[in-house]
Amino acid sequence: MREARSLRRTCYAELNRDARQFTTALNRHLHVMRERGVEKTDSDALEEAKNAHRDRYSEAQMIAPEEVLRQASVVNRALNQVYGQIKRLERGAPEPGETIESAARAQYEVWETLRTMRNAMRHDLGVSQED
Repeated sequence: MREARSLRRTCYAELNRDARQFTTALNRHLHVMRERGVEKTDSDALEEAKNAHRDRYSEAQMIAPEEVLRQASVVNRALNQVYGQIKRLERGAPEPGETIESAARAQYEVWETLRTMRNAMRHDLGVSQED
């Protein structure tokens, strides 16, 4: 029991960190797109953040209880939707209504889903009694 809790705590800390870093990388990438245009190093940094998050999310899928996994899934979908918008904008092939501003709004909204996910993880670990 203690070992499982320790495994979940480590996984949650890494998932929280990597999801936040992916969110920050998306924001940074949007700024680069506005200010100077994307270079290979910018794309590489975004891909690295995306891949780190994917790996942590995959791990959480194997050990997190349903409520935490539901919230992590919301975060994962939101991050990947913003990523998709950004990549379509980069290619010059946005879907109707997609702009740098709409991508920036969607990226900003991810922070709320991250808070909800973090609260679910803290509740599961017994750190927070909030529902």
